[in-house]
Amino acid sequence: MKFEYFGHACFMIDTGNEKLLFDPFIRQNPLAADVSIENIHADYVFISHAHADHLADIELFTKTSSTQVICNFEIMNWLQKKGLSNFAPLNIGGQRQFKFGKVRMTQAIHSSSFSDGTYGGTAAGFLIEFNNKVIYYAGDTALFSDLKLNSEMYAIDWALLPIGGVFTMDAFDACKAAQLLKCNQIIGLHFDTFEAIKINKTNAIQVFNEQQIQLHIPTIQQTIIL
Repeated sequence: MKFEYFGHACFMIDTGNEKLLFDPFIRQNPLAADVSIENIHADYVFISHAHADHLADIELFTKTSSTQVICNFEIMNWLQKKGLSNFAPLNIGGQRQFKFGKVRMTQAIHSSSFSDGTYGGTAAGFLIEFNNKVIYYAGDTALFSDLKLNSEMYAIDWALLPIGGVFTMDAFDACKAAQLLKCNQIIGLHFDTFEAIKINKTNAIQVFNEQQIQLHIPTIQQTIIL
């Protein structure tokens, strides 16, 4: 399986059979100017919450009826009014079986509203079981103690966590989250896109190294084998 980073909190997981795209936000991200968005195909699109920096490009990736959108009920309703179809709605704690594997929607501590002010439902993350691995995408979240429940229910191979601070966890809190998750392979997201969330990457990696946890801070279009 392969992870590919497109900037901010947008990334693709290629299972070998299906391509899973998360929180599509590329064209409005100046750091992703070199990404050829027209060459990116997704079989499934996951949306963690309603903020524009997590779904601005959703319509571009749902031009074909074969692409299925995995999100909460409120996001589905809002996107249906824009003419989108083919949804697999979930809510916190809910699970669905897909061709590629099983998805559970998890809690995230974060706000969620659309650019027009419409309520976007509860912000979420996703636990995904496929190819004998478990991948956890936290979405935008603060550190909270119930993250420990995920490690009690799943043996998590990789966790994708925000590290930029200000609007989400910073590296210190994300390291604590990794300990609660009992996961030693972390990919950092949601950093450097805006001035407020620029980070010192060396310091962030050191925070994790001190706890014997590996933090991967990807560059845009970098791939990581999961």
